[in-house]
Amino acid sequence: MILELVDRMLKGDNRALAKLITMVESRSRDLPRVMERIYPHTGRAYKIGITGPPGAGKSTIVDKLTKLLREREKTVGIVAVDPSSPFSGGALLGDRIRMTQHAVDPGVFIRSLGSRGSHGGLSRATREVAKLYDAFGMDFVIVETVGVGQTELDIMSLADTTVVVFVPESGDTIQTMKAGLTEIADVFLVNKSDREGADNILRELKLMVEMNQDKSDGWRIPILSSVALRDRGMEELLDTVLKHREHRKGLTRTPEEAARALRRELADLIVQEFKERMLQSLDGGLFDAYEKDLIEGKTNPYRVVMDILDDPKLFHSLASSGD
Repeated sequence: MILELVDRMLKGDNRALAKLITMVESRSRDLPRVMERIYPHTGRAYKIGITGPPGAGKSTIVDKLTKLLREREKTVGIVAVDPSSPFSGGALLGDRIRMTQHAVDPGVFIRSLGSRGSHGGLSRATREVAKLYDAFGMDFVIVETVGVGQTELDIMSLADTTVVVFVPESGDTIQTMKAGLTEIADVFLVNKSDREGADNILRELKLMVEMNQDKSDGWRIPILSSVALRDRGMEELLDTVLKHREHRKGLTRTPEEAARALRRELADLIVQEFKERMLQSLDGGLFDAYEKDLIEGKTNPYRVVMDILDDPKLFHSLASSGD
C-alpha cells in the first residue's frame, strides 16, 4: 500500500504527494521505507532558501519568485516553516495567505510546517518534504525558514542558494550576527528598501562582504535591494539566484567533499531517528521504570542515562523500538 502510494507520487499524482507529506509530518513508522524508495529519484530540483528575521517580507518574496518562475514555465514546491504551536506542534500561520493565488496552479505545491522547536529554523520534516518535491519532479524547491541567527547554519546543508533577507531596521541584527552571516548567505537582500535607513544597512552589508572577501568557492556575495510588495527588485533577485546556480555548476566537487556531505547527512539522520525512538520509549513506559527511584532521590537523571547507554540489551531494544 505504502509503496503503491510512492509509485503514484513518482508518476505525478498530487494527492499521493499530499498524503506522503502528511506521513512526514506525523512521523509515520513507514516513513523510512518511503524515503528509501524515493531517494534514487532525488537530486534534480534546485533548492532556494529564504531566511531572515520576522517581518522581513519573506513570504511576499517567495510569492513573487514563484510567480516569476511560473512565467518561465518552471514548477515550484514551497516549504514554509512556521513557529510551532506550543500545544499542537502544528504550524501557527498555516499556508501563507499571500500565496493563495498559487493554490489552484498545478505547477505549484505549498506546504507549511511547524518548526517543532528546531533551533536552526528548520524541522526534520522540511528536508524530507523537500526530497518529496524533488522526487515528484519539481524544478525548484523554495524553503522559507523561521528567523535568522547563528544556529540557522543548517539551511546551508539544505539549500543550493541561500538568500538572507533584511529590512532597514535590521542594523542591530547584522552587528550581532556578523560572524555567521557570510557563511550562511549566498545573496543578501534588503527588502522594504523604500524605508528610512535602507542606505545605511546596504552600506554595512557591503563593508561586511568586503572585509570577508569572497566565499570559499570564489563566489562574491551580491547585495540587492527590493520592495517585494511592489514587485521591485524581484527579477534581479531571481536572475542572481540563477547566476549562482551557474556558478555552482562550474565547481568540481572532490570525492572528499562528497564523502563529508554524505557523512553529515548520515549522522544527522541517525541522531534524529534515535532521538525520536528514545522519546517514543519514554512515552511507552521507560520513564515509569525509573520514576519511583528518581522521585525518592535514590538515583538521578544522569545516572539513568548512563545505565541505559551502558546496558547493551536495553540500548538495543530502544534503538529498534521503531521497527
